[in-house]
Amino acid sequence: MGQTRGAAIDAFAPSAYIQRMNNAPIPYMERTRMYYRALGYAPDYRWAQNDTAPFTHLKRPLKDAKIALITTSYPPGDWSDDNPPKKEVWSQTVADAPADLYNQNLAWDKELTHTKDRETYLPLMAMQQLAADGVIGGLTERFHSVPTDYSHRHTIEYDAPNILKRLVEDGADAAILVPL
Repeated sequence: MGQTRGAAIDAFAPSAYIQRMNNAPIPYMERTRMYYRALGYAPDYRWAQNDTAPFTHLKRPLKDAKIALITTSYPPGDWSDDNPPKKEVWSQTVADAPADLYNQNLAWDKELTHTKDRETYLPLMAMQQLAADGVIGGLTERFHSVPTDYSHRHTIEYDAPNILKRLVEDGADAAILVPL
């Protein structure tokens, strides 16, 4: 390869990458693929591709629709590398939403961004303002979380049906997934 493993990985560091890209949008999938190749992983990760998706038109106008929010962050807690949170679907009432959620163990660009503003990954106040402005009918009583899992099978067989069940229980007309 002509370069050390560390140099290959450093080439994909966010600051170096953005400088090369001249602040153009970052092609995350290709960047991730190259990063893991530099680490020696083979074959490439197979991204999920869903050629058919169960999207439907809203049954009522958006101004009357009840919207659910889904995040990929974990509930708050005293988590650490030695005591990580379980990757399981969880829900919380919007009225009792914690000031912040746990996401330090998730993969996000910790050099160029932060998660100190909960609204960036769980925009409850923005959605409540849309409801107050009459843009949406309102939020469901609960928000939900489905922590990132790289297993397509687990996502399809466990997480998706679990989230769907909760959305139906909440009377959601639509859901917005806000991944971290």
